[in-house]
Amino acid sequence: MLADLVACGGQTSSSESSSQAVRSDSDTSTPSSEGSSPTPSSAAQGTVPTVYFARAVNPDALQAVFSAIGTGLSGNVGAKLSTGEPGGNHYLKADLISGLVKGLGATIVECNTAYGGGRSSTEAHYQVAEDHGFTGIASFQIMDEDGSLPLPVDGGFHLGEDLVGAHFSDYDSFLVLSHFKGHQMAGFGGALKNISIGMASREGKLLIHSAGENRTSWQSAATPDFLESMADACQAVLAAQPNMLFVNVMNNLSVDCDCDSNPAPPKMADVGILASVDPVALDQACVDLVYASDDDSADLIACIESRDGQHVLEAAEALGVGSRAYELVEVG
Repeated sequence: MLADLVACGGQTSSSESSSQAVRSDSDTSTPSSEGSSPTPSSAAQGTVPTVYFARAVNPDALQAVFSAIGTGLSGNVGAKLSTGEPGGNHYLKADLISGLVKGLGATIVECNTAYGGGRSSTEAHYQVAEDHGFTGIASFQIMDEDGSLPLPVDGGFHLGEDLVGAHFSDYDSFLVLSHFKGHQMAGFGGALKNISIGMASREGKLLIHSAGENRTSWQSAATPDFLESMADACQAVLAAQPNMLFVNVMNNLSVDCDCDSNPAPPKMADVGILASVDPVALDQACVDLVYASDDDSADLIACIESRDGQHVLEAAEALGVGSRAYELVEVG
């Protein structure tokens, strides 16, 4: 699966952790330069962050990529994930994440949806969290159950502020656990979606979707403006709380989001689990793995391209959220 990436200039090794590919931000499909020192501000510092990759999708692989980052999370840790819409079955399962979450002593956190459905009210959302097994493995909190917390956006494309759940400030650090998949509005969803739309309160979600025009009712902005507003929100979240580590799980690779109660069946086989301190590099690596796959990735690629999904990566990099260049290192 990585043959295309490696053949274009990446290096392989026989060691347990091997460098598989290096991607330059001037090339959307092939690696051309090397670097190190993973850091969220790596784009500004001129270094290349590392993305760690395990081919398996199981608790051991999840722990392996997390441990490979080489830095921990401190204080009161929030584990941000999507609880998944009732009826769907592609969300990250409790038995996959349980060991890592328990080991960190983390509280699983989420925010309510803005589009209706089974998670639009706090009471209903807590029930979904219980039904999907999350309250059985850790403490659980809806971060916007008591409203919103405004965070300033510095030099954003559209937003002057981002509205996250009011309990965002209760946490000293976050483990951001994202299921990478397609998305009908953003093209794909991964770490950037999880810290922008995912950490936004209900009114914050409305603000992002409307590119800053509305926080009380649904209003859809033009797709480029929506993607840039997601990047704005990412900038605000990471400026307010930079102590975050990011994990993307590439399984159940449907063209539909976990917010869909009846998602399309995946056509691609599972790819693996990736982790990084840089959410832009992480999402870019996942996109690149979809394009490099020799499996049936046509529908997912079409979904990404139909919304120019990689524009959120461009916008986030422009705001200093992270780097589209990265080094991919296989572990396990």
